[in-house]
Amino acid sequence: QVQLVESGGGLVQAGGSLRLSCAASGRTFSSFAMGWFRQAPGKEREFVATITWSGGTTYYQDSVKGRFTISRDNAKNTVYLQMNTLKPEDTAVYYCAATRAAGWRSSNDADYWGQGTQVTVSS
Repeated sequence: QVQLVESGGGLVQAGGSLRLSCAASGRTFSSFAMGWFRQAPGKEREFVATITWSGGTTYYQDSVKGRFTISRDNAKNTVYLQMNTLKPEDTAVYYCAATRAAGWRSSNDADYWGQGTQVTVSS
């Protein structure tokens, strides 16, 4: 089994940056494709970015392309989400997730979820 713990969220002004981290415990971390998802108040959880087990392939929601970067360091059992040029609409609880699948089709593919970390972007 895998446990995921997110950190790095907080309050930031529009245009600022935050770096989220997801620390994983448990074996075979490197065999999981990882992803970041977010959920704004009253909204459904949505895809933000995903990365394959090797770290060689990444996918992004159109609204964050060019601003967010997902990466992983398997040696440290950690996945990151670097968020730049943040906008108020990025405000949400951000969740780290892991899937045994080769890639993500939707958030329903998640085998493990972190507890989430709040990101608030003010104008």
